[in-house]
Amino acid sequence: MYAIVEINGQQFKAEAGKKLYVHHIRNVENGTTVEFDKVLLVDKDGTITVGTPIIEEAKVVCQVVTNLVKGDKVIIFHKKNRKGYRKR
Repeated sequence: MYAIVEINGQQFKAEAGKKLYVHHIRNVENGTTVEFDKVLLVDKDGTITVGTPIIEEAKVVCQVVTNLVKGDKVIIFHKKNRKGYRKR
């Protein structure tokens, strides 16, 4: 069983018992539960339900394990060449 959920404008695949890494959610602490109600698709034992655009009666409940995890630092530099910029 899994669901496709929209969180902060991005779509994530949420499965029961699995960790879900999402970008920053405001005003949450470790150990609190968060409900996401923008469920776009639900697959329950091979039966797929697709929302138009969301499924009204479905929601995903998650527990916050770590509220802030920083990723690798992205260095962006501009090169005064003929074309744009490069990302390293």
